[in-house]
Amino acid sequence: MKKSLTLLLLLIGTLAFAQESNNGKKLWAKSILNEKAPELVVEKWLSKQPDTRGKFVLIDFWATWCGPCRAYIPTLNDLQKKYADKLVIIGVSDEAEEKVAAFDNPKINYFEAIDTKGTVKDQIEVKGIPHAILIDPKGMVRWEGFPLLQGNQLTEEVIRGLLDKYKN
Repeated sequence: MKKSLTLLLLLIGTLAFAQESNNGKKLWAKSILNEKAPELVVEKWLSKQPDTRGKFVLIDFWATWCGPCRAYIPTLNDLQKKYADKLVIIGVSDEAEEKVAAFDNPKINYFEAIDTKGTVKDQIEVKGIPHAILIDPKGMVRWEGFPLLQGNQLTEEVIRGLLDKYKN
């Protein structure tokens, strides 16, 4: 009994100091949390290519036809504006350039790219969108998932906490 209790306390102590975890949240992609982020490969930048050196990068996989994707765009716009000195947001769609370039409801005020081959999306096995990954300045994934998932939303408070915790 004493040995079990010691092991349990050791496990709890380890978890308390662990990095972010998904805590069993539903993912529609392969988990890459706390791993080195894949290299971002895009077919074409629809905006200028961002300078990501020394910044957090939030990659949002989305599509023009996706209701939840569209609903999250105003939040991403607000985050980009508020944290522009620390955070770069990039929306990546696998749709045709003409379709994404013509999209303006709502208007996107962060960086945009297309990748009709879905290179990174396929690499991390994204099966549902929107799917976001937040990468720290050292290239490690610190948040992943469906940003509107009830109980696990990617909110400004979550972003601010991760920016503070993993800043250089």
